[in-house]
Amino acid sequence: MATSKNKSLDSSHLGFKPYKVKKGEEFMNPNQVEHFTNILTLWKNELMGEVDRTVHHMQDEASNFPDPTDRATQEADFSLELRTRDRERKLVKKIDESLDMLDTGDYGYCDACGIEIAIKRLEARPTASQCIDCKSLDEIREKQNS
Repeated sequence: MATSKNKSLDSSHLGFKPYKVKKGEEFMNPNQVEHFTNILTLWKNELMGEVDRTVHHMQDEASNFPDPTDRATQEADFSLELRTRDRERKLVKKIDESLDMLDTGDYGYCDACGIEIAIKRLEARPTASQCIDCKSLDEIREKQNS
């Protein structure tokens, strides 16, 4: 189960080759757009496959155990799987939003300050909507308010 959780955190497990930025290359040029479209689409397809596997698993494994402990264990396992899938459902929504932003030319720019988000950051977190500086400031503020 930990593997599934890690997969939902970033896209590095997808096996794509990092984009090599050429000197003087324009940010979010057609090659970069294609690169991130491929990453996001592959990631989304993988997450959707997990949903299908969960549905089939729950259908196949659903049993009416006479022992209350066995029944409780199965219900806890199903509950954990459903929570994981719910997080992934939210991630699929963010992936769809990122794909839409790629189409409109808004992808890769920080929501807070408007500067370009580093390619390496976008590869690590393709749904990132803030540059590393703005994200770090948000996290500091969040810690101070907790």
